[in-house]
Amino acid sequence: MAYSVIDIANKLLLKPMWDDNLEFISNLKLQKLLYYEQGYHLAMFDTPLFDAEIEAWMYGPAIPEVYEKYKCYGRGGIAPDNREEVKLTDEEEELFQEVFDAFKEYSAYGLMMKTHEEYPWASTPHGPGNVISKDKIKSFFKTQLING
Repeated sequence: MAYSVIDIANKLLLKPMWDDNLEFISNLKLQKLLYYEQGYHLAMFDTPLFDAEIEAWMYGPAIPEVYEKYKCYGRGGIAPDNREEVKLTDEEEELFQEVFDAFKEYSAYGLMMKTHEEYPWASTPHGPGNVISKDKIKSFFKTQLING
């Protein structure tokens, strides 16, 4: 079952609320975390975590709906919309947390640079409206599961 991308974004934005060692997440970092969550979810479960399309923007993978919602925060950290967290299945929760733990220490810039080196973004024309296909994302992340 695919979830609302805004619910998944809020789930990520809540993480600093429960961990004093984490700073609020910026829009740029949120975009990249959503990309990684989607990629590993597609690779593990063969279904998307959320239905929203990911586009290849200049600064890496981006979801226009999420960008528009949080652009008012500029480069600053985003406060979560609410404290109600969407519930995933046990298996999805486990993967979601593993992916978050793997990427939470990266800066927004570090994640941007990482995505620029990866096939899905690098092989897609850059700019608003240029969708990175879910098949391309899934194929790439399946190789990461094997190699990771």
